Amino acid sequence: MPISLTMFLAILSSIFRSRAALHLENLALRHQIGVLRRSARKRPRLTPVDRLLWVWLSRVWSGWSSALAIVQPETVLAWHRASFRLFWTWTVRRGRSGRPVVSREIRDPIRRICRENPSWGAPRVSR
Repeated sequence: MPISLTMFLAILSSIFRSRAALHLENLALRHQIGVLRRSARKRPRLTPVDRLLWVWLSRVWSGWSSALAIVQPETVLAWHRASFRLFWTWTVRRGRSGRPVVSREIRDPIRRICRENPSWGAPRVSR
């Protein structure tokens, strides 16, 4: 009885899912099957392209973690953070380090407003 109820609920939920979500879920599941077939070892070996795909899926699809079976969702989030760090490291090495310079005509009024109104805080000053 519980199996038929579970199957009925799964069919019912799939009716209300969008077509794009179904395509993304199929992509995710087929990718995992491909990784498992490619990895003859006990532990699946993921390439940087595999990791990039999962980071992209986590950004564009809200149900990505429910289709994930070969790694934990926290691992995908760690990959995303690592790619963010690599991007900024690459940006700094190309000679564009730090924030762009703000002109004195903009900087001075902001500092004056901050001194005159110490209880405002950062969100009120930047408006």
